[in-house]
Amino acid sequence: MVELVATAESIDQAKALVESGVDTLYIGNDEFGLRLPTSFSSEEMEEITTFAHLNGKKVTVAVNAIMHNDRIDKVVPYVQSLIDIGVDAITVGDPGVIHLIQSNNLKIPYIYDAQTLVTSAKHINFWAKRGATGAVLAREITHEELKSIGENVVVPAEVQVYGATCIHHSKRPLVENYYNFTQTAKPEENDLYVSEPKKPETHYSIYEDINGTHVFNTDDINLMPFIRQLRDANLTHWKLDGIYTPGDNFVQIARLFVKAKQAIAENQLTDDVIQQLNEQLLTLHPAERTLDAGFFVKDPDEVQ
Repeated sequence: MVELVATAESIDQAKALVESGVDTLYIGNDEFGLRLPTSFSSEEMEEITTFAHLNGKKVTVAVNAIMHNDRIDKVVPYVQSLIDIGVDAITVGDPGVIHLIQSNNLKIPYIYDAQTLVTSAKHINFWAKRGATGAVLAREITHEELKSIGENVVVPAEVQVYGATCIHHSKRPLVENYYNFTQTAKPEENDLYVSEPKKPETHYSIYEDINGTHVFNTDDINLMPFIRQLRDANLTHWKLDGIYTPGDNFVQIARLFVKAKQAIAENQLTDDVIQQLNEQLLTLHPAERTLDAGFFVKDPDEVQ
C-alpha cells in the first residue's frame, strides 16, 4: 500500500492535506529540523497532530538537524515534548540523537534520515537493527539502484516523488557573508538564486536560516511518470516536499498523488491515467521552477 508523506507550510494547509488524503504530515521546528516550509511552535504542532489523528492520519516531526553541542543538550526535552504531543514518529540523522533517545528510554519511533548518506539497503538495515522503523533515501539514487534497495530493505524506504532537492548544506551563513562582503543590503525574502558561470541555464535556489545555507538543485523532482516503476520496486513510501510550492497548488498536487495511490489500489493505474495526472501536475507546479526526474533516469555508471 502506498503511503504519502507531505510537508506543510501552515496549520490550514496541514488540515487541507489531511482532508485531501495524505497519510502523514511532515512538520517540525527549525531548531531541530532541516529545510522545513515553516517552523512550527509546539502549540501549533499539537493542533496539527490532534487534527491528523482525528482523521486517521499521522504526523512525523523532523529532528534531523546537524546537532552541535549548543543544540544536542536540548534534544531530550524536545523529543519528550513531542511524545507528550502524541506525534507518531521523528526523523533522525545524528547517531548522537539516536543514542539519547535510547539511553533515556524515550518511547517514540524514529525514521533514519542522514540525507545523502542513505544509498544502500545495507546502510538502512544496519539502522533497522538499531531501532529505526524506516529510512529516508538519498535523492541521488538511480532507478536500477532503487530496485535493488527495494528488494533488500527490511523497513520501509521513503522516496521523494515531488519537490525541491537540496544539493549543498553549509553551517556557514554564506548569504549573509556575501552581502557583508559586497556591502549591499540583504533582501527581506529568501527568493535568491546562484548559477554556474559556464552554465547560464543553471539557477540553484539558495536560502539561509538558523541551520546555515541551503542550495537546491536547478530542477525540482517529479516522479509521477514513474510511479509504476516505484510500486514494482516495492518502494511505496512517497514524499512530497512543498518548500518551493506554496499554498493551494501544493495541496492540489498532493491530491494528484492521492489519485495515483487510489488507482494503484484499484488496479486502475494505466498509462492514460499517469499521463493525465502528470499533465495536471505540470499546470500546478510554479512556472518559474523547472522539473525533471532527477537521478531516477540516470545510468548508475554515470553517477560518480
